[in-house]
Order: sequence, then C-alpha cells, then structure tokens
Amino acid sequence: MNALLFLIPMALLLGLAGLAAFLWALRSGQFDDLDGAAHRILFDDEDGNDGPPAKP
Repeated sequence: MNALLFLIPMALLLGLAGLAAFLWALRSGQFDDLDGAAHRILFDDEDGNDGPPAKP
C-alpha cells in the first residue's frame, strides 16, 4: 500500500511530462511537413554528382 503512495504521483508526473513534451513539439513546428522528407528522397540532386570523385 505504501508503494502506491509513491507510484501514483510518479505516474501522473511522467504523464504530464510526456504531454508537455508533445505540446512543445507541436508548437515548435516538429509536425509541420510530414511528407517533405519522404518526397525529398525521390528526387536527384541538382549538382549532378552521382558517384565518388574521380581520381586525378
């Protein structure tokens, strides 16, 4: 029974910390462009450098 007096407040604090971290990530723009990285990998680079540099 004494363990519950310790575990319940700890669970509530961890839950609130997780919610605070999620709200911070939401407000800082972490979820703005979900498809950008997935589409960026499909396109070639503009510079045309496809391989390792040529040996002199």
